[in-house]
Amino acid sequence: MRFVDRSEAGEALGSAVAELGPADPLVLALPRGGVPVAAEVARTLDCDLDVLVVRKLGVPHHPELAMGALGEGGVIVRNDEVISMASIGPADFDRVVEREEGELQRRVTEYRQGKSPADPRGRTAIIVDDGLATGSTARAAVTVLRGRSPSSIWVAVPVAPGDTIRLLEEEADRVVVVHQPRFFGAVGAWYDDFSQTTDAEVRELLSG
Repeated sequence: MRFVDRSEAGEALGSAVAELGPADPLVLALPRGGVPVAAEVARTLDCDLDVLVVRKLGVPHHPELAMGALGEGGVIVRNDEVISMASIGPADFDRVVEREEGELQRRVTEYRQGKSPADPRGRTAIIVDDGLATGSTARAAVTVLRGRSPSSIWVAVPVAPGDTIRLLEEEADRVVVVHQPRFFGAVGAWYDDFSQTTDAEVRELLSG
C-alpha cells in the first residue's frame, strides 16, 4: 500500500481511528509533516486539532538517524542503542539537544501564535504523524502528554514498521497503523508525494 500524499493518508487513518470510537478525542499533530495527516483525522472525528512540538535528535554527520528526541517541557528521550552504535559521547549529545531546543521553541512560537496549548485533561489524546521510523519523536510526545493527564494516549500513523509499533505499544495506550510493511525502508518510500510541509501550511491548517 502506498499513499498519494499526506491528505490521502490522513483520510485513511481518520477512518481507522473513527472505527475505534475514541471518547472526547483531541488530535495532536507532530509538526511539520504530521499536520496535514492530523488535519484529516480531526476532520473525520469532528474534533479539536493542535500541535505537540517535538524534535528528533539526529546523530551528528547522520542527522536522519535518531538517537533520541526532545519534547515540549524539557522532555528528552534517548535511544541508547543508537547512541552506543554511533559512539556518541555526552558532550556531543548535549550539543545536539541545545541546538534542537532553539528550533523547538521557534516552532512553538510560530505555530501557536501566542495561544495556549489545547488541554488534554480527561480526553483521548491522539498523537498523529505521517509515519514512524524509530519512534523516538512519538515516544517523546507520549512522555510530554503523560504529564498533562489525558484519559488515554493513542499514537496514530499511516505507516510504521512492526518493531517500532511494538515499542510504542509499551508506552501508549493504543497504537493505530493503517499499513505495516514487512520491509519498511523509510517513511517517504510509502508516499508518491512526500514534499516538505512548510510553516505557512502548518499555520493555515491549524487555523482552519
